[in-house]
Amino acid sequence: LPAYMDWYAAFGLILTLVWLYLEMLRLLSKIRQ
Repeated sequence: LPAYMDWYAAFGLILTLVWLYLEMLRLLSKIRQ
């Protein structure tokens, strides 16, 4: 695999983790209301 594919994979993983974190915060705020 070329080096840039490795970078894309790491970037995608970080984006996925951030998205999951934001989704969980949104769900928690809905539950608390």
